[in-house]
Amino acid sequence: MGIHQYFVELAEKLTPDLYESIVLPRSVIEVVADEEAFQGWRTRQTGSIAALQTQSFGKDDSFILDFGDHQVGYISLSIKSVGSPQDAPLGLKLIFGEMPCEVAEPFDSYEGWLSKSWLQEETIFVDVLPTVLRLPRRYCFRYLKVVIIDTSRKYTVSFTDIHCTAVTSADVRDLKPLPANVQEDLQVMDAISIKTLQDCMQTVFEDGPKRDRRLWIGDLRLQALANYQTFHHHDLVKRCLYLFGGMTLADGAVGACVFEKPNPVVDDTRLYDYSLFFVATLFDYYEASEDHEALVDLWPIALEQIHIGLARLDEYGVVRDDETWWCFTDWHPELNKQASAHAILLYCLKRGLGLAEVLERKLEATFISDQIDRVTRAAHHHLWDDELSFFVSGANKQVSWASQVWMALAGVLNEEKNGQLMDRLFDSSPEIGMTTPYMYHHLIEALFESGRPEKALEQMRAYWGEMVKDGADCFWEIYNPNDKKLSPYGSNLINSYCHAWSCTPTYFIRKYLL
Repeated sequence: MGIHQYFVELAEKLTPDLYESIVLPRSVIEVVADEEAFQGWRTRQTGSIAALQTQSFGKDDSFILDFGDHQVGYISLSIKSVGSPQDAPLGLKLIFGEMPCEVAEPFDSYEGWLSKSWLQEETIFVDVLPTVLRLPRRYCFRYLKVVIIDTSRKYTVSFTDIHCTAVTSADVRDLKPLPANVQEDLQVMDAISIKTLQDCMQTVFEDGPKRDRRLWIGDLRLQALANYQTFHHHDLVKRCLYLFGGMTLADGAVGACVFEKPNPVVDDTRLYDYSLFFVATLFDYYEASEDHEALVDLWPIALEQIHIGLARLDEYGVVRDDETWWCFTDWHPELNKQASAHAILLYCLKRGLGLAEVLERKLEATFISDQIDRVTRAAHHHLWDDELSFFVSGANKQVSWASQVWMALAGVLNEEKNGQLMDRLFDSSPEIGMTTPYMYHHLIEALFESGRPEKALEQMRAYWGEMVKDGADCFWEIYNPNDKKLSPYGSNLINSYCHAWSCTPTYFIRKYLL
């Protein structure tokens, strides 16, 4: 691992304070099976918080609280005994859910391939009552199910106060409201996007405050774009860039993600596209902040990502496609990623050229410009299929949505031809589609940049708008309107329902539609 200690120390100095707010539950609910509801569950109010505080609970009793909106923070419960003196420990199970399914379906049924420890529950034994029970672990939830495992035959318990201390590094005072003439559904979409971003903004831009609770560069790039239109927390982006730049992998590549605690460390996950996105994220940061000092510091790291990306080109100037690499692009299990990776390389080369020109690095700018020409020619000669009028990927010449979208974003064709490419994409609708809001973000951006704003808005409404109709209070990691239990991890229980890469409708609304 390459350590640039100065960068890491500077990143640590940029660690933000967190804003705290006390959030009380809104109501007592039950979760009811309903085939017509999202993922088969809906909620129904059964009581008030005031009434709950007058009740007492014994063995095997339970209740579910609805906090009314998504929360990220720390739970406190004030508990007292009722009846005889407490003659045995109180046993409690607390189950936290971003979605109704998490408090309705038993976690014992989970058989996914991600660690079960991501499922949010606590089993606690309390020896002395009354007490104020403050959970030290941060939770991410809207719903809290409280199960009384046991008391004794002689006493029950009541809950005089339950609240969440919500935390974020986003300063909501910096937010500017949308103009009143913006359509209502876009106002709602904007607000949910901002809430998603806000809850992911902690001491870094987390990918998801439930899971994975760490900094991924693919998510960071999109969060930063939304942040520049909303909270303007440039120092948080800067901190994240210095963490990535300060802890590279052995060959100099930027790692896909970093951990903050107990001490900053880069993960050993390596993604071809994510390493390159360091260049694009630095470019976007400089455009937003004009932070020349940071650009000077981090340019050598960005340039190294360009060289590493170019080293993967074959004798034809095309990104090699074999078993020795991993490029993310999207979660679709059958997606061949050669063409999208090639386009991402070109996209980042163009942003690298912009940075080199700002820095007046003439030799480096000339080198990058030559590589842009080389990679563009290779895309035309080896990845474009005249008969199909699409870009193809891999040995089987796969046609996918991702390949066309990224080639449009990379500007392999001019704007007019990109627009025509997008039109054909929707007309033919290739079988290899998109599975994540991350990929849908790039589709929407490609439509805007290709002169198709009406189609972009239509697709935002068809995707994020459908999430709103399905009850989203934050936008989700995975969403397929045709398969609402879809999970790349084997179970929708472990999906993240407040996820960074889904926060960008506010970016589109505020950048392209105002």
